[in-house]
Amino acid sequence: MMHYFLTIDNGGTNTKAVICTDNGQQVGMASFPTKRIEPQPGFQEIKLFNLLSDIGQVIQQALKKANLKADLIEAITVVGHGKGLYTLDQTGKIFMNGILSTDNRAQNIATTLQSQVSRIYSISHQQIMASQAPVILRWLKENQHEQYDRIGYILSNKDFIRYLLTDEIKQEIGDASGNNLINLDTGKYDQNLYDFFGVPEIYNKLPPLIKATDLAGHVTSKAAQVTGLKSGTPVYAGMFDIDACAIATGVLNEQKFSMIAGTWNMNIFPSLQRAPQSAGLMNSIFPTDLNLIEASSPTSAGNLELMIKMLLAEEVHNANLHQKSIYDYLEMMLDSTDAAYTQLLFFPFLYGSNSDPAAEGAFIGLRSSTTKSEMIRSVYEGICFAHRDHIEQLLKVLGHRPEVIRMSGGACNSKHWVQMFADVLNLPIELTAASELGGLGGAITCAVGEGLYPDFSSAVAQMTQVIERYEPIADQVEIYEKKYQIYDSLLRTLEGKWEKLKNLQKELNKQNDH
Repeated sequence: MMHYFLTIDNGGTNTKAVICTDNGQQVGMASFPTKRIEPQPGFQEIKLFNLLSDIGQVIQQALKKANLKADLIEAITVVGHGKGLYTLDQTGKIFMNGILSTDNRAQNIATTLQSQVSRIYSISHQQIMASQAPVILRWLKENQHEQYDRIGYILSNKDFIRYLLTDEIKQEIGDASGNNLINLDTGKYDQNLYDFFGVPEIYNKLPPLIKATDLAGHVTSKAAQVTGLKSGTPVYAGMFDIDACAIATGVLNEQKFSMIAGTWNMNIFPSLQRAPQSAGLMNSIFPTDLNLIEASSPTSAGNLELMIKMLLAEEVHNANLHQKSIYDYLEMMLDSTDAAYTQLLFFPFLYGSNSDPAAEGAFIGLRSSTTKSEMIRSVYEGICFAHRDHIEQLLKVLGHRPEVIRMSGGACNSKHWVQMFADVLNLPIELTAASELGGLGGAITCAVGEGLYPDFSSAVAQMTQVIERYEPIADQVEIYEKKYQIYDSLLRTLEGKWEKLKNLQKELNKQNDH
């Protein structure tokens, strides 16, 4: 008998409903662009009042594509973006927008608190980021106190969506641990954390903690009417999207790294140890109860998308006229060039940096003869170099190189880019069969929660399939090694100097406003 599992995958870019079988086969998927709004520069929010009806539509579309009736869905779970903030009032009602992980309104608070992180690191084992819930809560307390006072419950993204399905208010521990809400030593909330962040009253507004494979509730009759799901269908806790990607690609121990090249530059591995404060990395609780060590920044494929808009508007228009994708032409460009082709470097810091916090995007080495193709190829390479920065951080903690990197994210759609990653990192890269890894990770969670498989290792052995492997090419590795060393040297030289540019920008903005 075939078992069918539904995952709602709510990312910062797209929201999806994915149906997978107990052998890992994807049989139905539908999606819509996540309806993010930017009420002010640096503010990234999502309206929540209509979110369940929007999700209901894609669930019904996914069921139709799979040619399944809702009563054949054995279990449901939710995978979502990490960090950010989702709240309910004291009566469990929605009253404000959700705040996405790309939100940057609290950066000044985060910078100040990070300078004091040693006061709390022994229990949090976390660096401090502007997108973490306690930092955003501090900002709300200082800037929107009426909204802050209405808060009754604190949730992560996927916990909020699960609440819409079940009416149960619970927080999954992995997501909470990555959002600086947990004492990692005890695995529980800790009043000391909230005192440090200056939001002590939040401690009493935190819901019960559950694990990823725990039964978190059942689809309510109200949610069933909106979504087309069967009332009473079990809903499992689910997980943070990077956890889901790691599990879906079979990354369960230190022998493999998971690398996500998408909206964010994410590089992770599960471990018995934790990264020390000096490493500048993030620790969280992985669904297998290991520690997840994470090096991440917004320095990945989103930079390519924006640079295409900046540099190739005419080419995009022409491609559309011929019913082609600009990425088809770029793949041809990558196919006909190699590491020696472009002689300039790109810093992929259009949305943030993994170097100096004030660093911004830049081309270095532009000449009168530089072509747009060279510039775009240097963007591809610069994103690879930014990932290598993070991989180097992880290697310092691990102490040895992994056997392989399992890669996911939008960059995997380009076979030439995946090869470039293998050459820049000088490590083999493997791709897995599932196109929607969040959906597969969710299905694995359901399968383990239901008892179909006894643990994640057993489930992964049956549900994850490696389909491609890219080995580093020696002559390309040699050129990229030279480029990377120069890239790294330039970044180190500029550290501490970007702030002067930031200050000038602020000064000029004030003059322009007048």
